[in-house]
Amino acid sequence: MWAQRLAAPGVFEYVQVDAPRPEQLRAGEVLLRTLAGGICGSDTPRFTGRKGARVDADGIAVPWPIGYPLHEVVGEVVASRHAEVAVGSRVVGWATRANALAEFVVTAGAEIYEYDPALAPETAVVMQPLACVLYAVGQLPVQDANVAVLGLGPIGLLFAHVLKSAGAARVVGVDPIDRSAVAAAFGIDAALRTTSGAWTASLTDARRPNIVIEAVGHQVSTLQHAIDAAAPRGRILYFGIPDDDIYPLDLEAIMRKNLTLSGGITLERREMLAQAGTYIAKYPELCSDLISGIYSAERAQEAFDKAIVPASDRLKVVLAMS
Repeated sequence: MWAQRLAAPGVFEYVQVDAPRPEQLRAGEVLLRTLAGGICGSDTPRFTGRKGARVDADGIAVPWPIGYPLHEVVGEVVASRHAEVAVGSRVVGWATRANALAEFVVTAGAEIYEYDPALAPETAVVMQPLACVLYAVGQLPVQDANVAVLGLGPIGLLFAHVLKSAGAARVVGVDPIDRSAVAAAFGIDAALRTTSGAWTASLTDARRPNIVIEAVGHQVSTLQHAIDAAAPRGRILYFGIPDDDIYPLDLEAIMRKNLTLSGGITLERREMLAQAGTYIAKYPELCSDLISGIYSAERAQEAFDKAIVPASDRLKVVLAMS
């Protein structure tokens, strides 16, 4: 089968390797022929080598797994050992080993869901990050809330859309990249082109949000900005990907303001993927509004190079595998 392999940080090579065989599947696993994949913010530090890079005792780089680091996947089931996943069905969800940049991939049947085949695979892939956002928003008291989203990349934009549809009174987006052209499509009442630190410093008590979504990640400072910005008794959801294992916290501010800070991964994944499918059926324009580029698997290098550079014309970058 074809596959992409990270030969070095930030450098893919296109290779031919043996495909996984149906008889190798464990209970609960399925074998997919990949159709599409989406590049996520959590993939980029692994692509660049900031996270996940390893060396052996002699200081020689340990090769990354074939197909790494892609985890958002759409595929056709060619073999299944999961009772609810039928051979021949088209499914979307997680590649559990983050190795979906290959012609075939093995994943957990509990983390994929059969989608409406009327959707193109490159469109259906949006269901995976949308499922994550729907799960996260479902943990928050959104109705009539004043919400701020820090970071208006693809995930931040999905948060804005879901928050507004869930009943948020006002959604403010903060990003140094100009997102004014797409703000209305994603339900953003005010798209502020500034840094989170500058925005936080400008707030008066009357303008502080009840809920702050940190959708930036990859740095320490933006979490502190969320803590500083939140109104007393406010909620902070940390959804950005932490590149560092340990983050310093202004615990005094959290206590004095009676804040709630939460984070976490998506649970109940099949159910959330089903909800994502229903959401897309209700808002069919969401995917086309979010996707800014579709690349073939052979152009994975170009796609990842594009995805790691924030730009006003770059939103969700998708790979077409077949």
